[in-house]
Amino acid sequence: MALPSLARIPAPPDPILGLTEAFRSDPRPGRINLSAGVFVDETGKTPVLATVVEAERRILAKGATKLYRPIDGDAAYRAAVQAYVFGEGHELATSATVAVSQTPGGTGGLRVAADFLRQAGASATIWMSEPTWPNHPQLFQLAGFRTRTYPYTDPSGRRIDEDALLAALGEASPGDVVLLHGSCHNPTGVDPSPALWRAIGDLVEERRLLPLVDFAYQGFGDGIREDADWMEGLLRPGAELLVSTSFSKNFALYNERVGALLLVARSAKDASAAQSHVKIAIRANYSNPPSHGADIVSTILGDPELRAAWEVELAGMRARIKDNRARLVEALVERGIPGDWAPIAHQRGMFALLGLAVEQVARLREEHAVYVVGKGRINVAGFTSATFAPFADALAAVLAG
Repeated sequence: MALPSLARIPAPPDPILGLTEAFRSDPRPGRINLSAGVFVDETGKTPVLATVVEAERRILAKGATKLYRPIDGDAAYRAAVQAYVFGEGHELATSATVAVSQTPGGTGGLRVAADFLRQAGASATIWMSEPTWPNHPQLFQLAGFRTRTYPYTDPSGRRIDEDALLAALGEASPGDVVLLHGSCHNPTGVDPSPALWRAIGDLVEERRLLPLVDFAYQGFGDGIREDADWMEGLLRPGAELLVSTSFSKNFALYNERVGALLLVARSAKDASAAQSHVKIAIRANYSNPPSHGADIVSTILGDPELRAAWEVELAGMRARIKDNRARLVEALVERGIPGDWAPIAHQRGMFALLGLAVEQVARLREEHAVYVVGKGRINVAGFTSATFAPFADALAAVLAG
């Protein structure tokens, strides 16, 4: 017996994590990593939130068993996530028409959704924005989907081409899955207006499409509820959809892999039936979820005082990102770098798209030790006061030819 022949050929490195590995092995002083989507403080470190430390203290003091958790996760966690995502007081916050499953991060939620949809007989076609998170295409392709794209931004990369977007989705067939970014679009940082969300919702209803919302950055844009503005456009009577959420960013729980898949059905009976298939997908993937990260999230969300303190920490991270956006634009404009940079200051979330050529991205890395992704996606949350100027100088040099 022997390994498959393709296994003997090295696969290309991950477009994001591979850059992080290259950055770590780069010996040059002053190197700048804006590729990985992680928040850093002014010292360049990714902090552990004080509320997370307190939640862990409480969890350890209480003592716990290491028994398996249910296939779809702890009930307290699932209830806390449902209320958090939809908002206290929303009819879906406690509705039995919503089925929630704990997953290993938002990526795990997307993969569980993909496997559930394929095994349940959904359309084999999924539509995703161009551009989108680099892991989206391979994730769904490996699950057996045929991927199609809809245009997202105009050539500047900083404004949504609404007509092109709606025209492309108008070609989708009934039953097709549409992957949407709930807020803080990755990689552009540009989100639909409420009017565009309503238009997307109208089209989804008219074409009988199934939305799958990647909602990984709730609270990192304008606020917890403000970042859920997509719901007004998509959540209408009888609407069914899937939502994958993550707590990697807003709780800074990157290595705990805490996320969830929320399934909204027309009735409690349908939600229960669908959840039975979701459980099969989970059981066949990783059997049941880990507990520690979920316990942290449910402890914080379940205690009013602790939650209030966490929301202050979240607001601080959000304010830092917005300040970084303004400082980045200021640095680019000061150097007279050609381009329409102003919109970057008003985008949402961690990312911005510079619209660079592959050769320019390579030159940033090779000549200036600046690491960015793809066509110039940068993690705005990765800047510190010390890196704005050298980054802007490097970009000016590369764009000058």
